[in-house]
Amino acid sequence: MLNMLTHGAETGAPPLVIVHGLYGSARNWGVIAKRLSDRGLVVAVDQRNHGDSPRSDRHGYEDMAGDIAEVCESLGRPVDLLGHSMGGKAAMVMAVTRPALVRRLVVADIAPVAYEHDQTRYIHAMRAVDLGQVERRSDAVEQLKALVPEPALQSFFTQSLDVAGKRWKLNLDVLEAEMDKTVGFPEIHGRFDGPTLFLSGAESDYVKPEHRGRIRELFPHARFAKLTGAGHWLHAEKPREFEAAVRAFLDAEI
Repeated sequence: MLNMLTHGAETGAPPLVIVHGLYGSARNWGVIAKRLSDRGLVVAVDQRNHGDSPRSDRHGYEDMAGDIAEVCESLGRPVDLLGHSMGGKAAMVMAVTRPALVRRLVVADIAPVAYEHDQTRYIHAMRAVDLGQVERRSDAVEQLKALVPEPALQSFFTQSLDVAGKRWKLNLDVLEAEMDKTVGFPEIHGRFDGPTLFLSGAESDYVKPEHRGRIRELFPHARFAKLTGAGHWLHAEKPREFEAAVRAFLDAEI
């Protein structure tokens, strides 16, 4: 079972399950999860090979979808499911292949397609950090600056650093070996007929107009919205606006 961080308590609302993206963790979603927990139970997971969840030599979307399905089944009723980037792809695969487990789906800044970009350079940057010289998180940030100039990404990556244990809480070897699966998307058949929101950053190009045909094949009731002034990391860049959009969608009469 995946490691889970829970917020709030069971109410009449379906539980909300949040699935992070590549190099992330449940902790990244703490503020948004806590704020949305006024509706009911919120469960943020660490995906396989991330955080405190089990390690595996497999990192395909069918595997990740199976992990999420196990979490959803443990909650005992259909859930609302939110996934960002890699987590959005895993959430989409689960919703299409196990639709009875999901009431509503939110996909944050990703489409059910293969991308050409490669995220391996960030693995090389994390490997380049001399953990023996790290006594506090800021030491790792200082070392990362040479290879990762964006301050937001420096902070993001070091949230997955176990300073005391001198290790990354990421299975970097497997994530590198399986990167083609992460940037790709599996051939899946079926569809999720529930309400679905594709919420994107207005300054991101991850969800393009040409993706909408494939999206509607899998999610015939898809809706689309953009957050002004946000890029791919929309939940971190515009947390209040992101929360408001998710809340409005989950609570709307459809």
